[in-house]
This record gives sequence, C-alpha cells and structure tokens, in this order.
Amino acid sequence: MKLEKLPIEFEEALPLLEKIKKAGFEAYFVGGSVRDVLLDRPIHDVDIATSSYPEETKAIFERTVDVGIEHGTVLVLENGHEYEMTTFRTEDVYVDYRRPSSVSFVRSLKEDLKRRDFTVNAFALNEDREVIDLFDGLTDLENRVLRAVGIASERFNEDALRIMRGIRFSASLDFDIDKQTLAAMSACAPLLEKISVERSFIEFDKLLMAPHWSKGLDALIATGAYDYLPDFQGTASKWRAFQTLIKKDYQFLSSEQAWTAVMIVLAIAQPKGFLKKWKTSVQFQKRVTQMIEVFQSRQSSPLTSWQVYQYGKELIQEVEALRTAFGMEADFERLAKLDQDLLIHDKHDIVVNGGILMSELNLKPGPDLGRMLNQVEQAIVKGELFNDKEAIFNFVKNKI
Repeated sequence: MKLEKLPIEFEEALPLLEKIKKAGFEAYFVGGSVRDVLLDRPIHDVDIATSSYPEETKAIFERTVDVGIEHGTVLVLENGHEYEMTTFRTEDVYVDYRRPSSVSFVRSLKEDLKRRDFTVNAFALNEDREVIDLFDGLTDLENRVLRAVGIASERFNEDALRIMRGIRFSASLDFDIDKQTLAAMSACAPLLEKISVERSFIEFDKLLMAPHWSKGLDALIATGAYDYLPDFQGTASKWRAFQTLIKKDYQFLSSEQAWTAVMIVLAIAQPKGFLKKWKTSVQFQKRVTQMIEVFQSRQSSPLTSWQVYQYGKELIQEVEALRTAFGMEADFERLAKLDQDLLIHDKHDIVVNGGILMSELNLKPGPDLGRMLNQVEQAIVKGELFNDKEAIFNFVKNKI
C-alpha cells in the first residue's frame, strides 16, 4: 500500500530518513504514528526506526542526546524538532514481565517489528510513502480488530502492561479485540500485579479519557484485568453499573472528573487513601476529593456562593457537567451568576488583613484573630459585608 500524501509531520522529518539512507542505512517511520495516519487521526509523536547502530546514528547527525542509548534510542535535534530514533533490535527474555534482560541491535526491520505488541502498531513507512505490513495489520485495521503480533501469550508474558494497553487501545480506537488475543490477555492478567502502579494508572486513565471508554470497560471486564489492579478486586458488577449509570457518549473533561465518577459509582469510602494506592499526586487526590464533596452536596442542595468561592468556578463546572453524565440536571446559569456576584475570589482580595486589624483596632495575634478574619471572609463572600475598610472595621467592632 502506498499513501497518496504524507502528513506534514512526516514531511518535516523526511530529511532525516534521507540522511540515514545516504549514509548507507535503512530508516522508517514506525509504530502508532503510522497507524494514526492510516486511520486519519492526529499524529502525536514521529518515531523512526533505523538499521544504524546508536553510535552510527550519532555520527550522521550534528545534534543528538542519549535518551535511552542502552536500548538503542537516540534523540535527534533537527530543524527545530526532536525525533526519537531507535536502532532495529531484538530482545532477550523478560525478567520482570515488563523489561527485557537485554537487547540486541540488528540490521533487520522484520526482526524489529516482530517484537511489537499489536499488528496495527507494527507498520513501517518508508520515504517513498510505502506502508510495510508484515503481519496483516492492514486487514485488522480495516476490520477494526486489535490482534497481537505472533503468539499472543508470548507478547503478554514479555510485557504484561500490554494487557492494559490493549484495553486502552480498544477504548481509544473503538476496536474489538481478537478472540485469541483476548483469551491470552485473560490468561496473563494476573501478571499485572508485577507491573508498577504508576504505569497501570497511566493506561487506565487514558482508557477513561478515551472517546469509547465503555468499550474499554467491556474489555476490562472480559479479561478480568480489574482483579489485579489496586482495590478493584471483584468489581465487575460495579463496572457494568458504571456503563449503565453514565451516558456512554459522555466524554470526560479531565482525569480528575473521570476518577470522581469512578469513586462515586464504586462507592469508595476513602477516596484519598484509594488514590494514594494508585500513586497519584497530592494535588490530584485533593481535586478529586473536592469534586466528590460538591457532587454529594448537590444531591440535596443548590449551589451556594461559599461553594463557588471555596472550590472555584472551574471545578464546580466539571461537577455540574458530571451530573449531566449521570442524567441529572445541572445549573450552569446559577453557577455563573454566583461567580459573577462574588465580591472577592481569594482571601488576599480582602482590603484588610490581620496586621491592619491589630494596628487599627488594637487586636492581639492568636486563634481569636484568625476566627475573626474567617468571619470577615465568609460575610464578604455571602454578600453580607462590603469589601471596604470602614465596613469591615465596624463589622469587627460589633463582633468584639
């Protein structure tokens, strides 16, 4: 198969392929970028595979960085862009179900492509726009099927994270998983316990953010992979409930919003502790926890000015949008009005601080002063007090 036209990202990188070829080596565009071109999807990264060994690659180009040279990868800086260029390689046995014990550089493109995960990720594209398909990936692409390269069980035993990648690709590409590949994913699912939580989180997060997340959850349930992820043991029925409770065409606006939905549907009692097990950041945990607080409050009460001030308009917008995903009513109009009417959006906007109160009203530092400042802040937010020095002084005097 030959492409009619190269996308601009490949056009810009063509001089690199030509330089390598001129030096007597082979070079191809490979992997997901080729797949995405064939599917008319946006390209994110342009990866190049070459028969030149790392030191040979470095000799061809003036500006390079050793980003993973032990695995054959050199970062080439050319024409204002950065390109990862990796030597054709084969891999030795995998000692931890994630990384090979060693890699061997080879001159054969076929040997390199044989180690790829799925047929639709095993394409190569040369400088003449010809697609090299050694594993019938074009047929799988046409049939929208995800199939492992070679013997599926071997691919997942080599790298168990490929199970999560397969589930995620199903969600992002809207592909069905080949029966034999699905069976191998199920059989190898226990190996996910060997994979770092951080890597599993990345793939699961991408699944939730994918346009066809429901299809991804179908694959998650079918493979039983959930049983080998942190605190997801025995949750098949809850994931089916997730698919029922949330509109399938809903696209999550952020990772935090998606994981808020997970916490709600799975009825996680301690969201912060749960998310700690997934090795998420403190900021991520805080934002998800806040979304849950607002969502639960909205089950029985309308939005308040204090909520808008405390959590911020953007966070509450996501909560209101999540309500629509659950088939509930949202009140974006009230949210906009409450935000517009706020006299301050941050306590630093208050014209008076603790130092001024101590100086002007002879107040002493300590807990009482802190409580007084909190009362001032809340009164201004609720519209009971103007953000004005004289008004605040009178308010404080009355409280004293």
